[in-house]
Amino acid sequence: MKTDKSKYDKDGNLKNGLFKEYFRDGSIACEGQHRNGNKTGEWKFYFKNGRLQSVGKYDDDVISGSWKWYRENENLFQTGSFKDGKKTGLWKRYHPNGKLMDEGEFTEDQRTGEWKYYDTEGNLTKTKAHRAKEN
Repeated sequence: MKTDKSKYDKDGNLKNGLFKEYFRDGSIACEGQHRNGNKTGEWKFYFKNGRLQSVGKYDDDVISGSWKWYRENENLFQTGSFKDGKKTGLWKRYHPNGKLMDEGEFTEDQRTGEWKYYDTEGNLTKTKAHRAKEN
């Protein structure tokens, strides 16, 4: 059985408490909490320029809850939620100018229902119906 080295600190102990990782230049890459080697609670990830890239939560090393992603210029890139590590609920993406690009629902990582698409001025350009694929 292969051991997940990311769950352990440099001394071989399971990570617990506040964790920070850095880029080679010394700037912060990410920060959050570990419990028994697993990511838990709010985590933040950064661009090399120090600006926030994404923020959201983990539950026992599984991505969960609401997340936000940003562009390097600090404009919002997308928002969405996870349940049991899968995309769920309303997701939105934004053009570089901050205007809404598209929006729609996810169910267990699959686009479902009507999705709306917008141009860079925020005008609705098309809609598309999505059905969840059956397994």
